[in-house]
Amino acid sequence: MTYCVAVLLESGMVFASDSRTNAGLDDFASFSKMTVFERAGDRVLVLLSSGSLAGTQAVIGLLRQRGEAGDGQATVWTARTMFDVMGLVSDAVRAIGQRDGPYLEGSGGGFNASFLVGGQLKGEPPRLFRMYAEGNFIEASDTTPYLQTGEAKYGKPIIDRVIHPDTTLGETAKCVLVSFDSTIRSNLSVGMPIDLIVYKRDSLAITHRRRFAEGDSFFRQLSDEWSAGVRQVFRELPELVW
Repeated sequence: MTYCVAVLLESGMVFASDSRTNAGLDDFASFSKMTVFERAGDRVLVLLSSGSLAGTQAVIGLLRQRGEAGDGQATVWTARTMFDVMGLVSDAVRAIGQRDGPYLEGSGGGFNASFLVGGQLKGEPPRLFRMYAEGNFIEASDTTPYLQTGEAKYGKPIIDRVIHPDTTLGETAKCVLVSFDSTIRSNLSVGMPIDLIVYKRDSLAITHRRRFAEGDSFFRQLSDEWSAGVRQVFRELPELVW
């Protein structure tokens, strides 16, 4: 399983993903689920992936291969809008699904690869989408400024209470990390390292990117102080009157 979250704000965007993959209760491995296509001054695209690792890696590989082909076809490097980018991601998802799907279904599984895709192209505001395994997608909005994929339920409550479109990038980054702490505590299929990007609107470059490995001192402090704060607030809640 996995957990990925992306947030669209007035001041920019925040992206985060875990790195755990597993093939069983005692077979864990770590692979980054964050992919970046960046050309400074022109475009920044961030993809967060969930589902079958083989499927998501194949989709990313196809996007990269098509971007390097130079055959005049539209690619992530030449797309004019984020909507056009989503069309290209959709085409790649469906191409891999059509190629691998029948074989996966024959072995009792199925094609499973979904993505959060966000970023900004020059001349257009930042935009954020969620792509499903079938190749269709939805877009974030002012009323729904964040999107999640994977094991989302444990980290959702804190985001719902804290994040709004006018929340600062720094506060949002902290909130997202707390949502990961809550998820990791409650679900063994989500684990560190955590990859984090904070993108400032109209910068058209990634300047704030960090990976939080197991035992990271800042993440540990954030987790400890959040836990202590929750316990303190709980103790201060009014007593139940019967």
